[in-house]
Amino acid sequence: MMKTMIRVGSALAAAAALTVTTPAQQTPVQAADKVIHAGRLIDGTSTTVRERVSVLIAGDTVLDVQSGFVTPPGAQVIDLSRATVMPGLIDSHTHITSQLGPNAIVEAVTLGAVDSAVRSTAYARRTLEAGFTTIRNLGSNGGADVALKRAIADGLVPGPRMWTARNTLSITGGHGDQGGLRHDLTAVPTYEDGIVDSPEEAAKAVRYQHKFGADVIKFTATGGVLSINDSGDLQQFSDAEMRTIVETAHLLGMKVAAHAHGKRGMEAAIQAGVDSIEHGTYLDDETIALFKKHGTYYVPTVLAGKTVEELSKKPGALHPSVREKAARIGPLIQGAFGRAWKGGVKIAFGTDSGVSAHGENGREFGYMVEAGMPAIEAILSATRNASDLLGAAERVGSIQKGRYADVVAVDGDPLLNISEMTRIRFVMKGGIVYKGGAPGPAPGSGR
Repeated sequence: MMKTMIRVGSALAAAAALTVTTPAQQTPVQAADKVIHAGRLIDGTSTTVRERVSVLIAGDTVLDVQSGFVTPPGAQVIDLSRATVMPGLIDSHTHITSQLGPNAIVEAVTLGAVDSAVRSTAYARRTLEAGFTTIRNLGSNGGADVALKRAIADGLVPGPRMWTARNTLSITGGHGDQGGLRHDLTAVPTYEDGIVDSPEEAAKAVRYQHKFGADVIKFTATGGVLSINDSGDLQQFSDAEMRTIVETAHLLGMKVAAHAHGKRGMEAAIQAGVDSIEHGTYLDDETIALFKKHGTYYVPTVLAGKTVEELSKKPGALHPSVREKAARIGPLIQGAFGRAWKGGVKIAFGTDSGVSAHGENGREFGYMVEAGMPAIEAILSATRNASDLLGAAERVGSIQKGRYADVVAVDGDPLLNISEMTRIRFVMKGGIVYKGGAPGPAPGSGR
């Protein structure tokens, strides 16, 4: 009897094992619903350019990347066989809820966060259509950028994926706290508005921004160009305040970006552990060594420098104190970038768009190449490197299996003519085509 029971039990166990491994019980492979036939592919993982490649897409995700032009049964063909295909681009420094214009001071005291949120919907579309499917937005008063991010995520507004900083952190009277205006025009700002003057207030401000939707923290380590009443380059936060901002943000899983023009403030921010330096105008060999020692990213924003330099030459375009700083600091950023690149600093693409017009982000590529960066490296700075800075390389920044189907294309070869990056003809984000992309010839049509 015992032997019989054992044999029966063994048979049941074997049957159970067979049930687990029966092919009919396995999860079926998801079928591609779209396929992009790419003439040339820069996939965002290396400097290698592949030719005649198929990108298979299921829903919002890249299913596979295969050599040759293949067409899975039932898949829509998107014919980019004469184009250069790349991952959706990433701008690591934008201000998507505003745009510098001739009435900047008037707008500062007449427009609020609601106005910014409404206007941002137009800027978001322009940015997306320029090929930037992801942005890191480094400052927006009143949480307007968080509102935009939610509307985009809910499919209500076309725009890029967003990492948002909410209010920039600044000292009283610093670059993020506009001075030079009548004191009775606005209420006295507090840590809720990002204005802090001690390590304790700094920690509270970081936690407050996190509580209300910030994904990243940005603070002004030095003065800036467009603020009326500060130096433009002197250190503003103390070393202790910077350390507190970084430590508090990192505990909450957020990365930290530091606006910095001057050498002293920049180096203090790097030593405090920031993840990126924005602008970096007065960096030198000592600063470059610190960048490399700490593994800090540099986000150059050459386009912003060029923009304010041009504005400084137009009578009445800028406040007199701003015009002086724009003429002095703006022309230096491209040279700083060139030194950083040649010195081996990690570079992530960023434009400071909002200073320049939204939708013109691609102009930054030309300035980077002009300063000595190879075109392929400039493109990788806006794909591989920028996604690494975000901490999101497993989702964006490359065309490979399991990443979001964020894809852009240009007609020509940007490695031969970098200005192609200002003429994006096809934009897909999350498997949805927002620009270009008429379906290609039907399979078997003899193309």
